[in-house]
Amino acid sequence: MKDLPVIGAQLSVLDLDRHRDWLFEKNRDLELPEFCLADILANPDPFIDMAKAKLAGWHGRLGIHGPFAGFDLDVKDREVRAVVQARLEAALDVCERLSARQMVLHSPYDPWDAHNLDNGPKDRAKSIGAILDTLAPAFTRAESLGVEMVLENIKDTDPALRRAVVEAADSPALRLSVDTGHAEWAHVSAGAPPVDRFISDAGEMLGHVHLQDADGYADRHWVLGEGTINFPAIFKALSALHATPHLIVEINEFSRVPESVAYLEKLGLGQ
Repeated sequence: MKDLPVIGAQLSVLDLDRHRDWLFEKNRDLELPEFCLADILANPDPFIDMAKAKLAGWHGRLGIHGPFAGFDLDVKDREVRAVVQARLEAALDVCERLSARQMVLHSPYDPWDAHNLDNGPKDRAKSIGAILDTLAPAFTRAESLGVEMVLENIKDTDPALRRAVVEAADSPALRLSVDTGHAEWAHVSAGAPPVDRFISDAGEMLGHVHLQDADGYADRHWVLGEGTINFPAIFKALSALHATPHLIVEINEFSRVPESVAYLEKLGLGQ
């Protein structure tokens, strides 16, 4: 059991008390979702104070989900880009105050991009350039704080597109994230590779995994074991890596997070 990866979870600040013993017993990784919301980023103090109080004595790795609503990272309008950069700066402020080491960001890529980014000889480079221009101020700040921003697949069908962005950035402040439910949707409904191939494509650039179950039809965020995702294949791909990504259960029912980890324990995949 001691050699199995320790599984963490996404839990709201308000749910930390309910799962305190479970979280603290193995210093499990934790991701706080509140700070993706613009309203909370505008006034984060109550949530930061609650988190600090509730996590006193915990020594796991902390991450937050960064902002994403209403924008894509490949934004080309300079005025809109400035708003996005301000949101990212506010989220990095939260990381600094909480000593969080990771922040999840959403990929802008979708099936259209996978089919059309080679229409022009410079289209892929322009796409990567727009993302890196948006992230440029955040890179400087994140590097100074020791924060990894991890780029999560959302509507991606070609994992190589995200990987190319991270390779071009060539910064410790940008790595890859794989969401198992999003990848399952892409595989079943949009012809993408299976979920374990998203893991192996990320390789040593993988810093984070959202573990949820789904049926390939929609973004379900079901308890692990309730959908069709092949978790043994995913953990086999993970075991081939030297990377030690945050393994975060991200399901809709926070109260059932331990049940999801128990499912992985039963399969001999995690603890």
